[in-house]
Amino acid sequence: MKVSLVSVFVGLAFGLLLSFSGCTDVSQGSAPAAAPAPQQKGKPMPIDPARTVTLGGGCFWCLEAFYERIEGIEDVESGYSGGRVPNPTYQQVSGEGTGHAEVVQLKFDPAKISYREILEIFFTMHDPTTLNRQGADEGTQYRSIILYHTPQQKTDAEALIKDLTDQQLFGGNKIVTQVVPFEAFYVAEISHQDYYEQNPNAGYCRVVIDPKVKKLQQKFAHRLKAKYR
Repeated sequence: MKVSLVSVFVGLAFGLLLSFSGCTDVSQGSAPAAAPAPQQKGKPMPIDPARTVTLGGGCFWCLEAFYERIEGIEDVESGYSGGRVPNPTYQQVSGEGTGHAEVVQLKFDPAKISYREILEIFFTMHDPTTLNRQGADEGTQYRSIILYHTPQQKTDAEALIKDLTDQQLFGGNKIVTQVVPFEAFYVAEISHQDYYEQNPNAGYCRVVIDPKVKKLQQKFAHRLKAKYR
């Protein structure tokens, strides 16, 4: 049976698209026929509200990779927050039935970096004007969201959004970032922690995260930890 070159190209292109679309990497192997067993989750870090930041802006693999490189960020965890279902799994959150967003929770040193500076990185490294979407990652779990831990964090977040809006830094497009009170954080499965560091050759990391990390290094070179300079 003859197969046209066009058919082969279309098939390869479709497979490549699947590998790079969404906060899931299927390029490392085909999906199993049966649902995988639930993965063990890590233990969440202790929370000091004045030193804790919880943010969502697309795939948590990206935000985690950014903030792990920033001086003054002492710990970064990927997880789920902003929803109504306790202790959700990745599959449940991806199905958009939990109300949760993919987020990172940061522990920071206020003597080295301020809350506003953390948010300035956040607004530079994702598009806060696209509702429930970042690039190819689409769904409510990818929404732009700030979950504040203190009244001052709420004030600072709203003030920065106003400043960015007044400056029209996003071409006049409305910032749709939610600013909501923090209620709970559920740490993601262990396979999602340090994903970029553990899977540097994965399709999503090479095509999506690598260029963003280079952008971070260019725009925030003065903020990088020594080993990332």
